[in-house]
Amino acid sequence: MYPIILFDLDGTLTDPKPGITKCVQYALAKMGIEEPDCDKLTPFIGPPLAKAFMEFYQMDEQQAIQAIEYYRERFSTVGLYENSVYPGIPELLGQLTAKGSKLVVATSKPTVFSVKILNYFCLSSYFAQVIGSNLDGTRVEKSEVIAFALSEIGNVNCESVIMVGDRKHDILGAKANGIDAIAVGYGYGSEEELRQAAPKQIVQTVEELAATLLK
Repeated sequence: MYPIILFDLDGTLTDPKPGITKCVQYALAKMGIEEPDCDKLTPFIGPPLAKAFMEFYQMDEQQAIQAIEYYRERFSTVGLYENSVYPGIPELLGQLTAKGSKLVVATSKPTVFSVKILNYFCLSSYFAQVIGSNLDGTRVEKSEVIAFALSEIGNVNCESVIMVGDRKHDILGAKANGIDAIAVGYGYGSEEELRQAAPKQIVQTVEELAATLLK
């Protein structure tokens, strides 16, 4: 077992698709872009929002900042609750903490929203810390989030830490900080994306994740 386990939030602990895609749709409409199919907005789950708006809708930096403001209008009141916990996750977190692992959330989602989501789903008690991005647009890259999490934990032997996430950003961010990563295939990264990022292991279900982390 790993003494310290960093968990991504979206696509790893919870399935945020309805909330994120509807909020992106809302932001795009405010920007004059109509996107009737929320399924097309699934790639927004995982990467930093500004980068996603710029990549997928060719926005410049200022436009992306404005789009994020619109996104948060809806997300802060409605969108963050349009979400669900993956079956088996609470039980896994309970088993890990009972066995002495220190659990930390490391997400590109702003910390303030992440804490609200964890509280809403009664998951907060399992985590020693919740590390996310800042509302001012800083610490949004996954490598920065993980680096800050490790610095907050302090005196960390990298071999004792593992990152669990569903997108390449989680895996590459872990590698940038010298720690291993497990990719979960039940989230929003494609099999090709995850294999190219080359994590230590790819698991397809929460049950398989539990078997890996608890051994």
